[in-house]
Amino acid sequence: MQRIIPYLWFDKEAVEAAKLYVSLFENSKIINTTIIPDTPSGDAETVDFQLANLELSAISAGPYFKLNPSISLMVACGTSEEVDRLHTALVNNGTELMPLGEYPFSKRYAWVQDRFGVNWQLMLVENIEELKQKIRPSLLFSGVACGKAEEAINYYVSVFDNSNKGFINYYGEGEASDTRAKVNYAEFNIRGLELIAMDHGFGEDYTFNEAFSFMVMCDTQEEIDRYWNKLSFVPEAEQCGWAKDQFGVSWQIVPANMNEMMSKGTPEEISRITEAFLKMKKFDIAALEKARLG
Repeated sequence: MQRIIPYLWFDKEAVEAAKLYVSLFENSKIINTTIIPDTPSGDAETVDFQLANLELSAISAGPYFKLNPSISLMVACGTSEEVDRLHTALVNNGTELMPLGEYPFSKRYAWVQDRFGVNWQLMLVENIEELKQKIRPSLLFSGVACGKAEEAINYYVSVFDNSNKGFINYYGEGEASDTRAKVNYAEFNIRGLELIAMDHGFGEDYTFNEAFSFMVMCDTQEEIDRYWNKLSFVPEAEQCGWAKDQFGVSWQIVPANMNEMMSKGTPEEISRITEAFLKMKKFDIAALEKARLG
């Protein structure tokens, strides 16, 4: 079971976006869709899906948060043709942030924001067979978070078991116009999820927000309590299992069986669970189970 799941927030397009993405990658599928009734946004629709063996989730819950380049999905491609194919599909009615072409770090690369707002970095990678994870979330530390990429990596690795730092490369003298920027590329792994991090060296302020969060699957209340204490630094952001850390990244600390309860429960069970968790900040597993049972 994947223990940390990238989570995307849309206004109304979660299922439509997931279907497009699943059509573009091998080893991909829609796992399930669920309606969460009577939320502050009305009936919210969630979708769990798999892209190239990476599990993700998404929700259509209103126009409250907007995706931006602060967190993107970096795709390792084995051929230039694959880069071009994905670029054509994802840039359609979207925006190109870095044009398709050759760069010092890759012979074929593009950064696009698709029509749903999700950001993708498409990169030709040599020795792709050595990568365990084809699609990796990439955190871009900019604005007030610029210069904190390595600090964040060290913190996340300390918070999560079975985690480690990987390759890290720093900006050379004069390479970054923002003098706070230190890391221009770093790899790390938390609980089996491989990620990328970098400081933004060129001035734009792409602030982390709830539109792209990470859902942490927990087996016990002790586990929920521990991650909550480590990752919640903004009290006003605490709601329905959501927390925001000191770098601005949003997390959902949830019971590991939450998706199963919401996707396989009866309408009455789902309604009772929803009513219960909407009143919570940190999730209480015993209270949720009591609500499920009525």
